[in-house]
Amino acid sequence: MNTPSTDKIRNVAIVGHSGSGKTTLVEALLARAGVVARPGRVEDGTTVCDSEPEEIKRTMSLSLAVAPFEWQASDGETYKINLIDTPGYADFAGDLDAALSVADLALLVVSAVDGVEVGTEAAWAKCAAAGVPRMVFVNKEDKPRADFHAVLDQLKATFGSGFVPLELPLGEEERLHGIADVLTDQGLEYEPDGKHHAEPLPADVADEEHRLHDELVEEIVAGDDEQLERYLSGEVPSAAELERTLAHEVLDQLEFPVLCGSALTGVGIDRLADYICELGPSPADRPTTVLAGDGDDAVTVEVAADKGGKPLAYVFKTVADQFVGQVSLFKVLSGTVGLDERLVNTSTGTEERMHGLFHLRGKEHLTCDRVVAGDIGAVAKLTDTGTGATLAPKDSPVRVVPPPPPTPVFGLALKPLTQADDDKLSGALQRLLAEDPCLQVERNDETGQTILRGCGDTHIAVSLERLARKFGVNVETEDVRVPYRETILGRAEAEGKVKKQSGGHGQFAVANLRVSPLGRGEGFEFVNSIVGGTIPKQYIPAVQKGIEETMATGGVHGFPVVDVRVECYDGKYHSVDSSDMAFKTAASLGLKEALAKANPVVLEPISLLTVVVPEHNQGDVLGDLNARRGRVNSTRSLGDGRTEIVAQVPAAELQRYAVELRSMTGGRGTFSVVHDHYDVLPSHLEAKAKAAASGEH
Repeated sequence: MNTPSTDKIRNVAIVGHSGSGKTTLVEALLARAGVVARPGRVEDGTTVCDSEPEEIKRTMSLSLAVAPFEWQASDGETYKINLIDTPGYADFAGDLDAALSVADLALLVVSAVDGVEVGTEAAWAKCAAAGVPRMVFVNKEDKPRADFHAVLDQLKATFGSGFVPLELPLGEEERLHGIADVLTDQGLEYEPDGKHHAEPLPADVADEEHRLHDELVEEIVAGDDEQLERYLSGEVPSAAELERTLAHEVLDQLEFPVLCGSALTGVGIDRLADYICELGPSPADRPTTVLAGDGDDAVTVEVAADKGGKPLAYVFKTVADQFVGQVSLFKVLSGTVGLDERLVNTSTGTEERMHGLFHLRGKEHLTCDRVVAGDIGAVAKLTDTGTGATLAPKDSPVRVVPPPPPTPVFGLALKPLTQADDDKLSGALQRLLAEDPCLQVERNDETGQTILRGCGDTHIAVSLERLARKFGVNVETEDVRVPYRETILGRAEAEGKVKKQSGGHGQFAVANLRVSPLGRGEGFEFVNSIVGGTIPKQYIPAVQKGIEETMATGGVHGFPVVDVRVECYDGKYHSVDSSDMAFKTAASLGLKEALAKANPVVLEPISLLTVVVPEHNQGDVLGDLNARRGRVNSTRSLGDGRTEIVAQVPAAELQRYAVELRSMTGGRGTFSVVHDHYDVLPSHLEAKAKAAASGEH
C-alpha cells in the first residue's frame, strides 16, 4: 500500500450489536474497493476479519481485526481507510474499548430489521464516553421487515437529537434498488456490481426527500453563523459547502449522519466509503491526550498527529501468532516510525527495535518500511511490550493512559489434564493475558485452585480454546470453590496430652486450653496464662505454633478457623521426655477437642453486590436476590431509566450471576461485586458447603 498523508487517513471503528452485519459490511467495503475479488461469508468462515477458528466455529467476531484499504472518494482525493471490526457480544467489550482508543470515527451499524438493540445501546454509550465522533449505517435494508424510518425514529427516541439522515432507501426488503441522496437531491440506482448511476427521484419518495433536504440544509447551516446569514438572505449553499460544514459538526459530535444500504447487495456501500472520507475526521483533527513526565509530576498534554514530530506510538492490541510470535498492533500518534527504529517502552524502560514493520489486513501481512502519524501498523516480536504500552524516543517520559479493562465477573478453576499441561500452564496463561488484558488469573492458596476470570462464560470458553490451540495446554474446569471458614459461638476447655514411653527417649506434654469467640474479622488471639512454670517458657512458642497450624489446616468442619481466642492456662512437662514437638502436638489435640465442645459453626463469605438494571427489571432482580439469600441495603433511581440496587449476598450464590443477570435483563444489567465480610452459614447448608469445598457434586 502507498504511504498516505495524515490528513487522508480515516481510522474507523465498526461498532454495534452482535449480528447487525458489521463483519459483512467490512467485506462489502473491501470488495467494492477491489481489495478482495468477492466478499467472504461469515457463515462459511471466509471473511477477512473473522479468521480465528473460534470465530469461524461460532460465526461471530470475538476480537478486533484491522482491514485497511485505499479509496478514491467522490471529491477525487485518494484516502486510506483503516476499518477496525469489533465484536458486538458483551463478553468481548474490551476489544471495543481498544478500538475506540485509536479510532477517529465510529460507524454504528444498526439492523434495519431489528433496530436499536442492547449491543447498539452499549456501543453508543462507549463511543460517547470515549468522545469519538459517530456516523450510523442502517444495514440489511434488503431483508424482510426492513424499516428505515422506524429505525431512525428509534435512534432519536433512544439517544436524543442530532441524527441527520443523508440518505433514504429506494424500495425496501426485496424491492431495494437504490438510495436517495438527500444532500444532492438525487436518486442513485445500483447495479449488481455495486456501482451506481444517477436517476431522477421516484415520485413516491420525491416529496419526502425534498422536505428532508430542506430540513437538512437548515440543520447544517444553523451550526455556522456565516453560512446561516447567507442562507437567510436567500443564498442556498452548495452540496460541497454543506459537506464541509457538516464535517465540522461531526467532529464536534453535534451531528450524527445516518446512511443506509445493504452489505449483501452492495447498495449504498460506495457512498458509505465516500462519506467516511468526506465527513469523517482525520487523525490530524483529533490530537491525542497523553501524560508527560514521571509520577506525581506528570501533566496532561495534547500531541498532534504531525509526521514531522518525534515518533510516538501506542500499542492498542497484542495478538499471539503461532508462526511469528507476538504481534503488536499500534497507532502512530506523532512523527514517523521507520523500519528498525529504536523506541523505548515508557512504562518498563525497555528499548524495542521496530523490525519487520507491516500493516495487518485480517491475518494478511502487508510489509512496509514506515508508518506515518495517524496510521495503524503492526510489528512482531517486541521484547517487553504489551497491550496499552507507549513507545517513545529515549528520555521522553510520555505515556497514553489506556482504557481500564472491564471488571471480570465470571470465573472457573482450571485443572491441567496432564503433568506436561501443568508444567506449561503458568507461562501459557501469561501469554494469554498479554493478548487479552480483560482476563485475570489468580491462585487461591486457601482452596488450592488456579482461577481464570473473564467477562462471561463465552469469554472464558473461547480463552480456554485458544489456550489449547495456540499454546498446547489442555485443561478441564470446575466451579470456583468458596473459601469457607469456621469459628465458635461458645466457650470450652480441653486438655491436650501426649504420652509415649516405650523404651528409649519418650514424648510427654500436657497443655490445658480454653477457647472463646472473638468479634467477626478479629482473626486469632493467643494468651499465655501459665504461672508457676507448669509449662516452661521455652515450650510456649511450640504450643502457639501447634494451635496456629491446626487452625490453618481446618477445624471440626475441615475449614480454616478464625475469630477465636485461645488461652493456655495450665499444663505439665517432663524434664527428659518433653520437647517442642510434644507440646506442639499436645496443643493441636487440645485445640481440636476444645473447638468441638464450643459450638463450632461454618462461616461463609458475604459479597457486596451493586447491580444496575433497567427500572422495569427491578422487581425481577429483587426477587432473585431474595432467592439467593441476599439482603438488600438500598435501591435508588439513577434518573436515566435505570435503578441501582446494593445488596449483601453470599458469594456461593453468585457463581453464575453474570450469566443469569444477563438472561434476566436481556443483557442490559451490569454489576460489580467485592468481598464484604464473613457470616454464619445456616446449618442446613453445611453439608452442601463441605461437598462443594472438596470438589464433590
